[in-house]
Amino acid sequence: MNIMLVSVTERTREIGVRKALGARQRDVLLQFLIESSTMALVGGAIGVLIGVIAAKLVTVIVGFPATVQLWSVIMGLLMAAVVGVFFGVYPASKAARLDPVVALRAEM
Repeated sequence: MNIMLVSVTERTREIGVRKALGARQRDVLLQFLIESSTMALVGGAIGVLIGVIAAKLVTVIVGFPATVQLWSVIMGLLMAAVVGVFFGVYPASKAARLDPVVALRAEM
């Protein structure tokens, strides 16, 4: 959520320009929700990849048969997406509520 809040703060002018050119509140909200869920999914995919590699290493090094079930991969990615959407709602709504005039006047 902090990353998305910083993203909204840094892109205040961009949001102002988009809204001044006719972007609706829903458009800005959707942009930031997609961005936050994409970041979370990429992080989740990296986490799943590291987990699969760790399981393979355990099998090779220790000799203990470790397998990764498909349902655990799907649940990991699903949880990552849910966390991304959940913690992206506040920054996205903050960005969507910005007044275009105030956003364009903001100093960087």
